[in-house]
Amino acid sequence: MTKNRDALKFFQAFIKEMIDIGGANLPKAISTKSGAKLGKIYKGQGLTLDIGTTLKQIYIALKGKPVIKQLNENRYEVIVKFAKKFCPIGGSNNPSRASIFQENICIPYTRGFLNEIFPQFTFGEDILNCILLNNQKTCHYILKVDKKKV
Repeated sequence: MTKNRDALKFFQAFIKEMIDIGGANLPKAISTKSGAKLGKIYKGQGLTLDIGTTLKQIYIALKGKPVIKQLNENRYEVIVKFAKKFCPIGGSNNPSRASIFQENICIPYTRGFLNEIFPQFTFGEDILNCILLNNQKTCHYILKVDKKKV
C-alpha cells in the first residue's frame, strides 16, 4: 500500500508541476485525450451499454463504489464512495488544490471518456462534494447530458 500511496503522491506533484510550468491547458488536454483513449478501448470491446453503466466502470477501476441514478432524461446523480478520505486522483484533503484537480483532471478525463463513447451528446457537471474540498469519503456530482444540435 505504501508503494501505491507514493506513486499517487508523485502523480499529484507531477500534475501540480505541469500546471505551474505549462498552465492549466496542458494537463487538461492530456486528461481529455487519456479519457478518450479509454473510451475507444471500451467501445472496441463492446463495454458501452448506457451512460450510467459505462460511467460506473471507470469508478470501479479506481476502487470506488459508484451509485449512479438517472434523475431525468438530461441528468444523472453520480456518487462515488471510497474506503478512505483519499481521492485516487487528487489525494487527501487540500481545498486549495480541489478546483485544480477537478477542472484539469477529473472533469476533462470524464468528458473525454464519455464523448468518445457517446458522441451524440455533450456533457457538463455540477460538483456537489469533493474529497479534496470537504475531507469526506465521497465524490458527488450531477452529470448533465444534452443531445448535440445538428
